[in-house]
Amino acid sequence: SARRARKAIGSLLRISPATAAVVHGDHEHRTPVDRVAVGSRVRVRPGERVPCDGEVTDGNSYVDQALVTGESVPAWKAAGDPVFAGTINGHGVIELRTTRPASDTTLARIVRMVGESHHHRASSERFIDRFALYYTPLMFAVAAAVAIVPPLAAGGGWEYWFYQGMLILLISCPCALVISTPVTIAAAITSAARQGVLIKGGAHLEGLARLRTVALDKTGVVTRGEPDVREVRPVDGRSESEVLARLLAVEMRSEHPLSRAIVRYARARGVEPTAATDFAAVEGRGAEAVVDGKTFWVGSTRFAGEKIGGGPLPQVSADLQRPGETVVVCGAGDEVWALIAITDQIRAEAPQSVSQLRALGLRSALLTGDNAETARNVAGRVGVSDVRADLLPEGKAEAVRELSARNGPIGMVGDGINDSQALLAASVGIAMGGNATDVAIESADVVLLRADMRKIPFLVDHARRARSVIIENVSLALGSKALFLAFMLFGAATLWMAVAADMGATLVVTFNGLRMLRRPPEPGGPPGDLALEGA
Repeated sequence: SARRARKAIGSLLRISPATAAVVHGDHEHRTPVDRVAVGSRVRVRPGERVPCDGEVTDGNSYVDQALVTGESVPAWKAAGDPVFAGTINGHGVIELRTTRPASDTTLARIVRMVGESHHHRASSERFIDRFALYYTPLMFAVAAAVAIVPPLAAGGGWEYWFYQGMLILLISCPCALVISTPVTIAAAITSAARQGVLIKGGAHLEGLARLRTVALDKTGVVTRGEPDVREVRPVDGRSESEVLARLLAVEMRSEHPLSRAIVRYARARGVEPTAATDFAAVEGRGAEAVVDGKTFWVGSTRFAGEKIGGGPLPQVSADLQRPGETVVVCGAGDEVWALIAITDQIRAEAPQSVSQLRALGLRSALLTGDNAETARNVAGRVGVSDVRADLLPEGKAEAVRELSARNGPIGMVGDGINDSQALLAASVGIAMGGNATDVAIESADVVLLRADMRKIPFLVDHARRARSVIIENVSLALGSKALFLAFMLFGAATLWMAVAADMGATLVVTFNGLRMLRRPPEPGGPPGDLALEGA
């Protein structure tokens, strides 16, 4: 079953093209994918599989991503959108800029993680193995004692007692018991992978089944993580272009979703970045770089307060910060240069997903570094009552530990560098795919390859079903042995019955465990997205 799981995912890697059409000027050359450098231009024609992970730079098309993300409907791809190796291009010609080498594509990493996942064994697997370690030699000793001791003690009857010893040996054979748990876990992990969910081991599958609370990051999890700048408001008579040139110099080096929004806004207005050096991301607060000999910074109002030495910030007027929006502050040295209003959209499936978690008996909490007003607005829209705002990365981790101590095992869902501490602090860390950073993916125990909140209640339900099947299998394995031992005590068991019972129980628990391979129903969700602006 473990081999079957690895084979199912490994087959995705084998279907990736062996060569790529690399474009050099007006010419293209077929190049082995393992020799395609990061940053190369690659052309993909209609019907071809995408050879490398990359970002579309020219053209547009529908791309079938089912093998990687589990999406049943092809996704529209245009300039700036990511594409994955192994996915199938639709009707249009697209060109992409490669972002990863062939050895580190999304598919390659999935294969590696699946291979590693079988080393993270569930506690139930470890218990069964430990049990079998003592149970097997014990039952062998009992069978030998039954076959040898009575004839030696009473004299004669060797054939009868040898037969009884063989019955005990066959009936007590632990094959069904030993295979009952791993076959179910391997099938459940494989089934989840087919749905675009990577579980990094049986221990984490078991942990999902025990969850009592799910903590959700706001940006990129509850919201789409694709914010837009609504307004840039310079202060002290500065021009917008002057502010944007410096903002672009800093934010183009950052991975944060709010940074990407500012970069898009500046690029759309034809702004060129000012030269900058010594860029540094200040985790959970903002970013800064040296521009024109001064440290130019951008970040939260708290970060701005630190930068200006606790001095007064410009008043954030009611028309600038609307409900559900975020205000970012930028400046140089101890001077504030501008306020930026940024809006995001709640994921369309978020309210339904939170409702499904509640139906499963789980509590939900919203953890965010954003301001309390924005956090409460978002939480109210999706139905989360427990809100923790203005949290730094270590604050998120502390909130996770506090919720775990109060309610029991907790899952944390995040997508950014600032979520990594909380992901590690949780009973089960879940990285939201799409825009999830490498740090978040490596810190997490489960990776959602597609950014879809409906996968969170699916995961919990899937893990609980796997746990139920494991309990069924263990009960079947032990129950069949108890039944045939009773037959033996009453003299009704035969050797062939014992063989049939052992093989039959093994087959039954194997096929019962393989039920987890069945495709679970795809949860539905309302179309569109819930805009926060003006909410």
